[in-house]
Amino acid sequence: MDFDLEFWLVTATAITGVIWLLYAVFAGKKPEGEEPVLVEYARSFFPVLLLVLLLRSFVAEPFRIPSGSMLPTLEIGDFILVNKFAYGLRLPVLHTKILAIGEPQRGDVVVFRYPENPKVDYIKRLVGVPGDTLEWDNKTLKVNGVELNRQSVGVYEALDQNNGVRPTFRLTEDLLGVSHDILMLPNVVNKTGSLTVPEGHYFMMGDNRDMSNDSRMWGLVPEANVVGKATYIWMHMNLGGDGFKPSRIGNAIN
Repeated sequence: MDFDLEFWLVTATAITGVIWLLYAVFAGKKPEGEEPVLVEYARSFFPVLLLVLLLRSFVAEPFRIPSGSMLPTLEIGDFILVNKFAYGLRLPVLHTKILAIGEPQRGDVVVFRYPENPKVDYIKRLVGVPGDTLEWDNKTLKVNGVELNRQSVGVYEALDQNNGVRPTFRLTEDLLGVSHDILMLPNVVNKTGSLTVPEGHYFMMGDNRDMSNDSRMWGLVPEANVVGKATYIWMHMNLGGDGFKPSRIGNAIN
């Protein structure tokens, strides 16, 4: 169990709820008067905490993009909204699925808990679903034996984590019917590998293909680690970098 923000939010909601409930049950046996300060605080905070918990756990959760692994789709400093019910409802903290609604689809941009450290959230594009066979050789990628078609868009000036700019090639990739842009660096050689995705797992890759720590390095993402589907950018702020960019606000994530 991870003692993170979600854990403390659940704990605070439970404590304030219990205090308010106990006072409501036993106050009738006492003379009327002012509420104790502790009860007054619990009554004030419980509805707010409960609402935040429900929205964050079952509807949507905000995330900030800290790295350039998903360029050009997502930039460093993008604040995104993640749909928490797109792939089913899960209990907070325990992450147990209680209602199946949908399954992640090839091409989705997905937030998940990093398999090697579940306390850390990662965001990548889902490239391989259960049953898919993936083959990657340096800069080429095959899905189920089909080499993905790519069309050059031109040169892209990618901003890295240190706010440095490096020229890269921007291409539009056809992921078996899902069109999206990727970046590639000249003179960078990547690993070679292949696998078939087993049931209950997913193969993830960053759109910034030569600058992404993804399934090519550390393996598959279990279904239980999936958090939700990235949907919209609601703000962009990169202090020390390109600052506030109103043009990013409201952009859908494809």
